[in-house]
Amino acid sequence: MWSAFFRTKNPNELHTEAAALKRNLTFKDLTALGIAAVIGAGIFGTIGQAAYDGGPGIIFLFIITSCGCLFSAFCYAEFASSTSTSGSAYTYAYISFGELIAWIIGWDLFMEYAVGNMAVAISWSDYFTAFLRGIHVDFPQWLSTDVFTATALQSEEAQQAYEQAPRLFGYPLIFDLPAIFITILITILVYIGIQESKRTNNVLVIFKIIVLLLFIIVGATTIHADNWTPFIPNGWSGIFKGTAAVFFAYIGFDAISTTTEECVNPKRDLPRAIFASLLISTIIYIAIALVLTGMVHYSTLNVGDSLAYALEQTGLHKFAGLLSFSAIVSMTGVLLVFQIGQPRIWMNMSRDGLLPKVLSRIHPVYKTPSVATVLTGLSIILPLLFLDLKQVVDLTSIGTLFAFLIVCGGIWIKKNTGTSTDSFQVPFIAGRYLLPLIMIPISVLYVHSIHAELTFDRQHVPVYACLMALALAIAYGSATNKSLIPGIGVCLNIILLSTMHHENWLRFVIWLVIGLVIYFFYGRKHSVIGKKLKA
Repeated sequence: MWSAFFRTKNPNELHTEAAALKRNLTFKDLTALGIAAVIGAGIFGTIGQAAYDGGPGIIFLFIITSCGCLFSAFCYAEFASSTSTSGSAYTYAYISFGELIAWIIGWDLFMEYAVGNMAVAISWSDYFTAFLRGIHVDFPQWLSTDVFTATALQSEEAQQAYEQAPRLFGYPLIFDLPAIFITILITILVYIGIQESKRTNNVLVIFKIIVLLLFIIVGATTIHADNWTPFIPNGWSGIFKGTAAVFFAYIGFDAISTTTEECVNPKRDLPRAIFASLLISTIIYIAIALVLTGMVHYSTLNVGDSLAYALEQTGLHKFAGLLSFSAIVSMTGVLLVFQIGQPRIWMNMSRDGLLPKVLSRIHPVYKTPSVATVLTGLSIILPLLFLDLKQVVDLTSIGTLFAFLIVCGGIWIKKNTGTSTDSFQVPFIAGRYLLPLIMIPISVLYVHSIHAELTFDRQHVPVYACLMALALAIAYGSATNKSLIPGIGVCLNIILLSTMHHENWLRFVIWLVIGLVIYFFYGRKHSVIGKKLKA
């Protein structure tokens, strides 16, 4: 019975539907997609929240997080270059761990992309209304605020939205119209085709990089070194508070792997694009963080549009307007990439029988997963009516880390030696001695940085569970002499997971339980592999 839950897919087994999608994406297109997804809400929105918690030292969290992503990127690159179908971590988990884990990851990715899109749409709305204010156009607060934030009455804007909103049967009509509008617009573009989507994205990325480089150059002229003192004002625990916000900024490169069936040469181009987009994005993030915290004091950066705020505070009002417009353009690209990714994961889950067959339907003219694309748009629009930014950012981060952990684990458990192949492979380095030599000091330093906040209560159960999993992972990798690179990826992702708040873990577990109920009542019964084994 239990073996049925862990039945795996043959990576060389092609889906007959794969030929239905158009192969249009080259290395440049894929790199642009990665940059578009990574440099978005993280640079224009959540970087302010992270800097507020950690001060200028937040650059260390960007470096640590990028290193964690780098080890994960190696594993994504190997899977992406050796797997012929889309599906990202879902497909990789099906190959490595079996159907049940694949379902969990697929359900997790649904949350990652959906709530990630919500967070970006909300930030898009913030910058859109800020841009309108810059050109002296007042947009109603009740049409640019979610009902959750407005009814909480925790800010002047929220109170204004609540008081000015029209009533229907005594209930205030409050919703984020710009966020809903851009989601609908992007859904239409993704529905029309990958060729149109990539052309649009390439233009958006070029514009975005030019404006960010201008921000770095212009902002550097207004830096006050005093703002960098103290560099780590709230200690390392303050820096790690920004983990969810910073890690949210790095989820773009895994979105590239959902486009495998639309790549001209996935074996060659996907690995290169994953590494290129991650490297370029990290350099830009660190530069922006340094300039931003040098322009204004970190304690003032707990705002939704931190870059524009910094420019306004330093007297660069005209450039602040340009930056707000750039943020609108930038986040449009992020929404585009995420909405390309989610339908293709659903498409593959549908092909495997774990979701209804209608989700794998390909449009006869546009050659896109049409039904899955429309449902993706709806799954973003409806929650936008009541979720706030902080909740969705944290949920996206924990979901992404979990997916990264599974992908690294998939490479780790199967890699004991290096083998020759024409696909990209993670370089094999024996981990018997190197893994504990590297990870034990890192683990000790991490525990030392948070030990003052640790208490034996239920709020810290996830932390202790992660630390136990970390110790087991180090011991397993050393005892079995597993490959070092995916082993470090597993360990770093566990450490990052331990920084997530216990409430986010609770929401995440509830979400996974809902998914398991759906799997046992539908997915398990309709599994294509399961039916083949029974035949």
